[in-house]
Amino acid sequence: MSVKYTIGLDYGTNSVRALIVNVANGAEVAAAVWTYAHGTQGVILARDPNLARQHPADYLQGAEITIQQTLASAKKNVRGFKSEQVIGIGVDTTGSTPLPVDATGQPLAFQKKFANHPAAMAWLWKDHTGVSEAAEITALAAKIRPQYLAKCGGTYSSEWFWSKILKCLRTAPEVFNAAHSWIELADFVPAALSGTEHPDKFIAGVCAAGHKAMWNAKWGGYPDAEFLAKLNPKLASLRSRLTTRVYSIDKSVGGLTAAWAKKTGLSAGIPIAVGAFDAHLGAVGSGVAPGTLVKIIGTSTCDIAIASNTKKLADVPGLCGIVDGSVLPGNFGLEAGQSAVGDLFNWLVNYIEPGAPISRSASRKTKTSRSEDRLSATHEDLSVAALKLKPGESGLLALDWNNGNRTILVDQRLTGLLIGQTLYTTPAEIYRALIEATAFGALTIINRFEEYGVKISSVVNCGGIAEKSDLTMQIYADVTGRPMKVSRSAQTCALGSAIAASVVAGAHKNYAAAQKAMTGLKPKVYKPNPAAHKTYKEIYVLYKELHDAFGTQTWNGNLFGVMKKLIEIRGQVRK
Repeated sequence: MSVKYTIGLDYGTNSVRALIVNVANGAEVAAAVWTYAHGTQGVILARDPNLARQHPADYLQGAEITIQQTLASAKKNVRGFKSEQVIGIGVDTTGSTPLPVDATGQPLAFQKKFANHPAAMAWLWKDHTGVSEAAEITALAAKIRPQYLAKCGGTYSSEWFWSKILKCLRTAPEVFNAAHSWIELADFVPAALSGTEHPDKFIAGVCAAGHKAMWNAKWGGYPDAEFLAKLNPKLASLRSRLTTRVYSIDKSVGGLTAAWAKKTGLSAGIPIAVGAFDAHLGAVGSGVAPGTLVKIIGTSTCDIAIASNTKKLADVPGLCGIVDGSVLPGNFGLEAGQSAVGDLFNWLVNYIEPGAPISRSASRKTKTSRSEDRLSATHEDLSVAALKLKPGESGLLALDWNNGNRTILVDQRLTGLLIGQTLYTTPAEIYRALIEATAFGALTIINRFEEYGVKISSVVNCGGIAEKSDLTMQIYADVTGRPMKVSRSAQTCALGSAIAASVVAGAHKNYAAAQKAMTGLKPKVYKPNPAAHKTYKEIYVLYKELHDAFGTQTWNGNLFGVMKKLIEIRGQVRK
């Protein structure tokens, strides 16, 4: 019997990746990446810093190019490889990234009159233009539909489906009125590949619908028409045009069309799995199971956990959703995350552009400090210098909110904070403090899970930072007091999509079997240092003070002692 493969398509913020995977053992035999053609690194920006859009044509072009390239690479990498051995395709995307479509299911941006209209494009996940709309949705739900909020952490976000659509209705009515419906990117790509874009055939994934659009089978699907009409009657009308076919990733939306088979070189009719978000399928590709928290660490971070749906689960305030079947069938999917992690480190390197000297020892050796003689430090430079610092040695403490707080405060208006700087503070000290801030934020999320009965017994990390930064992983271990494991695959989102394809194609009988065969962990485990953890426990108390003081309305403490305590800890460490 010939070896079988599946393809995982992973749509990120700036590019799309295709990955060909051996379904028997998870071996990744070929990959290709294509950066979206429109905008800046694939993102269409404007003077409004909250606006971020993408052109849907890039999604289709990206699929065609990367599938062709991976097939060509596989033929070079694997003797005797044939495209006929590919038996299915899975898709993961960013989200919530909704786009308006016409009565045939085609994006409005494909029409000449809307080709350059930002509102007619895909509203990327990090588009925060709907902040006021999100607040309005939250307030209305709290008043008349509290059950809606209970399943999305208590606050509806500007990153999500209804906030963006309501914003479009108010600011670009010509686009809203021309749209027959709105669909998520995670659903658009599978529909396009299978020719099921038309509303009569269209299938949505429970992952996107449940986590971002307040869909829940218990209340009949999407928010009811009465609720939506109080926001705007046109939203109630739109609800009637949203699909009632909402499925989990163990289902197929249909087979690859003949047209797409001709474009790519694949076999017509191979099944396309129901789409899901990148973090959720990244968790699948990392071997998520009850008790295991998967952290997908990149420009931002998504934290995914699951819990069996056979047991009662408490509503967890501040989460991005509790959705039955959104990660694995038979389990509730729980999503949390941080809005800036890699982006926070990039901010220091790319915007502040710290130059040499990056540490105090380097400063003593440097004879000049003129700006024209300074070279910008890289992540590697700062990591090397930061690794030499002990926990608490810098006297610095930061909040990780430079792009708002996703969990547990769910407030995109929050901003960053750094305290404890002196005239001798170095870039390396700031760099380490920012990493520590994201680790404190990660611990806050873990504590929230466990506070409501979701036990976290293991943490598996994946993504570029988990792959490349020993410093970050060790700090995370030291701050949380938990070993940090790393997924074997560097492309867990695409791998998760390939796993979904293997299940719908029948290569594995269920997800447990598919994960056992196709996932694994790296041998290196980052274990917490007891002394470092002890120091970080002291600093975390101060982090929580700042977190609650600036992030909540109920805090009534006193910040007078925060700086003094940081100095005290700094003095103890430096002895």
